[in-house]
This record gives sequence, C-alpha cells and structure tokens, in this order.
Amino acid sequence: MVDMSVTIGGLTLANPVMPASGTFGEGLAGVVDYNSLGAMVTKTITAELRSGNPVPRVSELSNGMLNSIGIPSKGIDHFIAEALPFYRQYGSPLVVSISAPTVEDFASVAKQLNQPGIAAIEANISCPNIEEDGRAFAMTADSTARVVEALRAATALPLWVKLTPNTGDVSAVARAAENAGADALVVANTILAMSIDIETLRPTLGNIMGGMSGQAVKPIIVRMTYQCAQAARIPIIGCGGIASADDAVEYMLAGASAVQVGTASFVKPHALTDVMVGLEAYCRRKGFDRVTDLIGAISDGQMRVDEMDVAL
Repeated sequence: MVDMSVTIGGLTLANPVMPASGTFGEGLAGVVDYNSLGAMVTKTITAELRSGNPVPRVSELSNGMLNSIGIPSKGIDHFIAEALPFYRQYGSPLVVSISAPTVEDFASVAKQLNQPGIAAIEANISCPNIEEDGRAFAMTADSTARVVEALRAATALPLWVKLTPNTGDVSAVARAAENAGADALVVANTILAMSIDIETLRPTLGNIMGGMSGQAVKPIIVRMTYQCAQAARIPIIGCGGIASADDAVEYMLAGASAVQVGTASFVKPHALTDVMVGLEAYCRRKGFDRVTDLIGAISDGQMRVDEMDVAL
C-alpha cells in the first residue's frame, strides 16, 4: 500500500493530484469524483464582474492550445453565495484562485475569503498589474514581494502563489514569494504566445496573443520547477503539460510536491483520475512506499561515460 498523502504548506492532501485553475468547475462533478482529488482548485475569481476577452478565446495547436480567456468572473459575492456552498459538500480541500489588478485589490479579495470551507488561496499573480504598466506581478521579484506581503497580512489561510514563466529570473521571483510569506509556489502559468491563420491573415485569438499550455510547454516548466525547488524551501506544485502519470512523476522528480492537471482535462475529462491511479501504480512498480519519496529524487549529478553510452 503506497502512502499517497502530501503536505503543502501545512495543508495535508490525500494525494498530490489536483486540477489547474481555469480547467475545473461544478460541471465536472458527473465525470470526476471530487472526493478523490488531492484538492479542488477553482477557476480564478475577481472582486468585480468581468466579461473576459473578445472571441475567439481558444486556439488549438498540434501539441497544446492557446487561450486568451481574460478571467471572466461573476465576482466574489456570487462565488461566496452560489459556488462555495456547492464545493462544501465535498471532502477534498478547496483552494480558491484569485486575481486582482493592484496590491490593495488582492488583499481585499483575500480578506473576503476567510470563509468556512476554504482551505487555501491560490494567488494568480501572473495577471496584468496596473501598477506596473500591465506587466504581471510575478515578472519581477520586487512586485512579487509587494503583493505577497499584502496577501499574507490579509489572510491566515495557506497561501499558494502562482508564478509566470514569462520572466527572466524565476528563481529570484520564487525566493521573493517565499520570503514575503508564501506557503507554496505553483509553477507555472501559461507561456505568452501567438499564432496566425495564414488563410484569413488574422491572429487565431481575438486578443491577438494568449497563453500557451499543453504538452509543448512541459520541458520548459519542468526546468522552472527544478530551478524553483533549488531556490526555495517551500513546496512546489508543478503545472504545465501534465497529461499522464509519467508527466506527474517527472515533475515530482524535479522537485514538485504536487501537480495540477489542466489542458489534458479538455481532451480527456477523466485525465485527473488517470494521473492519480497511474502515479500510485508507478510507486508500487518502483518500490516507493510513499509518493513523497519521489520529490526531488532526480539523480542530477554528472553522468559517467558508461551511463552516457547507455543514454545515447
């Protein structure tokens, strides 16, 4: 019997598999057993009502997708009154993803979420920041520190901070988030990208550019997960291109304590379940008594010549 439990910033999860924000909601309840998940992660909510970006909002790629959804939201009051009671009926911890354009707005939303039934907050600091000319908070260590400090002061709930891959120094950003009070890091959001329809001569997204997710981004985010795990002491939650148990194992070997499944759920709604079952089977096959034994277990020393020959 494999012990699949993990601890993320004081919050114990029955297993390390959960959905990525924006790819999960009430509608999946008929396909996925919510009580089996390590945690439930809501789509990002904001203080105000938001309609989102112009259509088309999604563009399919050969090995992933582009999206420019624009964080449509019915607002925090609607979430507390309507969505929160739905999630309270399940036993898995509820993690609420939030976004805001300013430091003060982030703190305000976090304060309002000190509600029964909410186990943690995931701060999506990968969103545009009005105070930094539209750049994401997580683009720099300084802006990351400011927003995380405000969030930490606003709530006693475990605070997960979702980073952006669109930064030149993710290690510095990870350290800044940790030092400012983050309990865990979610690595990472989507990669800024663009595609063009050569028949219509138009961008495939209504907002021209969007975020790339799916299998194509996995090697990049695995690298960032490894870097963040080396730079910070708090748990890392890997997110990007996870479609199978093998993908989850790779992230955990790189240093992730848990993983989030996103784009794969659009193609295969039961992807979350498949990853959970496959991860436990991998541990049994390799003789790991605890899934936590995988965390950071990569053999990253210099290869011997004979090992290089085998690899080639």
